[in-house]
Amino acid sequence: MKKALFVALALAATSASAAPFVYPAAWTAEQNTANKRGGELRLGVLSDFKTINPFTSAEADSIPGTMDNGTGLFTQDPRNDEFLPYMADAKPVVSNSGKRFVVKIRQGMKFSDGQAITADDWITTWKIHTDDKVGSNSYDSFFLNDKPITIKKLDNYTLQFDFPQVSSGAYERMSFAPWPDHVFGKAYREGGAEAVKKLWTLGTPASQIVSPGMWVLESFRAGERSVFAKNPNWGDWNKDSRGNALPYLDKLSYRVTGDANASLAAFLAGQIDTVGMRNADDLAQTKRAIDGGSLKATLIPNVSPQAQSSWMTFNWNKASNPTLQKLFRDVRFRRAMSHIANRKAMVDLALGGLGTETYFSVYPIFSQQIAAGASAPKYSYNLAQASKLLAQIGYTKKNAQGYLVDKAGKVLEFNLSTNAGNTTREQLGRIFADEAKKVGVKVNFTPIDFNNLVGQLTSKGEDRPFDAILLGLSGGSNVWSFGANVTPCGTNLHSYNNPTNGKCLTAQESLMTKLYYQGDAELDDAKRRAIGGQLMKAEGELQPVIYLVGGNYHVAYNERIGGEYPRALMNAYYLQRDQALTFVK
Repeated sequence: MKKALFVALALAATSASAAPFVYPAAWTAEQNTANKRGGELRLGVLSDFKTINPFTSAEADSIPGTMDNGTGLFTQDPRNDEFLPYMADAKPVVSNSGKRFVVKIRQGMKFSDGQAITADDWITTWKIHTDDKVGSNSYDSFFLNDKPITIKKLDNYTLQFDFPQVSSGAYERMSFAPWPDHVFGKAYREGGAEAVKKLWTLGTPASQIVSPGMWVLESFRAGERSVFAKNPNWGDWNKDSRGNALPYLDKLSYRVTGDANASLAAFLAGQIDTVGMRNADDLAQTKRAIDGGSLKATLIPNVSPQAQSSWMTFNWNKASNPTLQKLFRDVRFRRAMSHIANRKAMVDLALGGLGTETYFSVYPIFSQQIAAGASAPKYSYNLAQASKLLAQIGYTKKNAQGYLVDKAGKVLEFNLSTNAGNTTREQLGRIFADEAKKVGVKVNFTPIDFNNLVGQLTSKGEDRPFDAILLGLSGGSNVWSFGANVTPCGTNLHSYNNPTNGKCLTAQESLMTKLYYQGDAELDDAKRRAIGGQLMKAEGELQPVIYLVGGNYHVAYNERIGGEYPRALMNAYYLQRDQALTFVK
């Protein structure tokens, strides 16, 4: 007992003096040499957040994602893409032919409520994410080829990760945010998945929310504004290059704007500090405001291609409508839809000419992977070819209104939805619907609430509640450019085919799944990209998802804030700045 007590005291002493993570000076173009403190970073969001719960959130912008803000064992260096120990104390010890990683956790880290962050928090977080009854959006990240990645606690500050196969994405998969065992673990042990899902709703008082990262929720006003305060304990282990605690800011806020036009208007009025530039018109409006003196801001157009995709997916699981289900599962129909997509018009009209046509799931910014798939087939804009393919399916006649009909006189039509308020996607949908009408396809295009749309997209079963969805994805990897929860069958964003049993329906779909895991297991960059090229070929042939266009990434920010990356480090993957190094001038 005396020996155990001695060890515990030694650990406590080590924790108090553990080295912090130091942000390199090279990560900022404008150093905060005066150590300016306080102030608020003001951002915009199109629609309300859906939840505070990190295990049920599926939004790109979310309350949990804002709180953890990239928190994990490792983080990537924008200078060279290298993975640096972040919440880890050092690089892991690797054994078992590259499948076992023993990671020491940085001691001295605390949640926003003052509780120490230890191995138990990672273990609990892993257990909850991998309980399929919870429905976590991160579920698939903890499996490789249907085999689990297991995590073991060796002591309070040591974790052992065992992968079922070698993975090029091992550092990314290990870099998930730890959520508090004393909150979620307690609930999970007492009430399982249902108890976890009931925690941290939008009605939960902000004072009960606990964060592992830079920010903690301070207030939430539905339809108006969410405010985050800095985690008072985060600066103990996050320092700038001069040893000052981070972040410099006191607060971060999101204003709910309702649509992208309103977001731009708020930026031009100086009400928010940065906004995504969609197209040439946004750039022109911003430049006029800067030149006219009504806005003091920095504008950098065409920084890089985008690190996101826009696409249409057709639901293969429509048991209640066998006609549409059969149609959506027919590769000739999907190829016809790709021929109908006038991508050049989409780039010209929706993006103001600042973008590229896309045909695959690989984001435009990942140019090396795209080059490796140069021989993959593309079904480009060709209405005559679309008509031929539809005729092969049986649609050879049109009614008095000019729409194609089957032998029974039923019109070829389907419903297409996107998220209301995203004006670029709304324009893409209208362009597609107009082109479809030219060949006699009736597209009932309707923008709907984003949260409802995501619910439809991620639903499982034999009769999922949508026909077709136009949406986008972001957040991919520059190591292996295909989504762990998108490409393989049975994963939660395998949008076109998501039955209860998670099984593939076609040989090409099975091949894509096989190639995904084969590529992930290849550590040689060139060989991995070559496998990616094969995967792109299978994607192109199957056309499971119709990829549309990729915009360019433009940077715009109000000059009241500093701490942005040097221009050479800015791109759509790493964005324009690290919030930890941002300050109000």
